[in-house]
Amino acid sequence: MHIVLYQPEIPPNTGNIIRICANTGASLHLIRPLGFDWDDKRMRRAGLDYHDFTRVTLHDSLAACEQQLHTNRWFAMTTKGSRNFAEVAFNAQDVLLFGPETRGLPDEVLARWPGDRKLRIPMQASSRSINLANSVAITLYEAWRQRGYDGIL
Repeated sequence: MHIVLYQPEIPPNTGNIIRICANTGASLHLIRPLGFDWDDKRMRRAGLDYHDFTRVTLHDSLAACEQQLHTNRWFAMTTKGSRNFAEVAFNAQDVLLFGPETRGLPDEVLARWPGDRKLRIPMQASSRSINLANSVAITLYEAWRQRGYDGIL
């Protein structure tokens, strides 16, 4: 699978997501601008030594990432979504797009996908959101579980 972080802001979240991707075999794509330097020690610390085990691609724009992954099925993860992420039958080449920690995906980005491609993670009505790294982990592990944890020897 492909995880795309649109303009991530918090280095430890990105480091944790690097670890999650390494442990699941997912590719990670980061859309600039980043809210931190790529060599930020907080990101490196959170990612431990998993940076060498994860395919990470930096893109200058969402359009550049979309061009590279144009044949894949894209899903935008958003609290504004009406479809529960667990209702989707994920495949190995799907793309999961996550927004920045403090504001989520902007409306102009969400407008690129139809309603059934805007997914949400269920939570209590009084909650605003779930931490980005946790959201990636929840969604990615469900998608991997659906595929029988392919890639495990």
